[in-house]
Amino acid sequence: MKKHNVLLVCGSGASSGFMAANVRKAAKARGIDISVNARSEATVEDYVDEIDCLMIGPHLASLKGDMEEICDGYDVKVAVISPEAYANLDGNKCLDEILALFGE
Repeated sequence: MKKHNVLLVCGSGASSGFMAANVRKAAKARGIDISVNARSEATVEDYVDEIDCLMIGPHLASLKGDMEEICDGYDVKVAVISPEAYANLDGNKCLDEILALFGE
């Protein structure tokens, strides 16, 4: 499995920061090599050429189309984090959602 570079986004980057930390912990516990960072949704264009996965906080689900447009032309998977995973800051569930995007 290749190393994935994931960007989690929310409105300010704060709650996604906690989720990113939990995903990193879950990946480490499973021996999965993954880079997970959190930023504000307003900065996606600054990072789109460095990532292969963009995970959007469920409260920003309405922006998925805009995010897909920004990622158009890049090999970036775009998905909304499930409300259950996000509400509980469940790093394992979010990691499963990320890996599923890549068929892993």
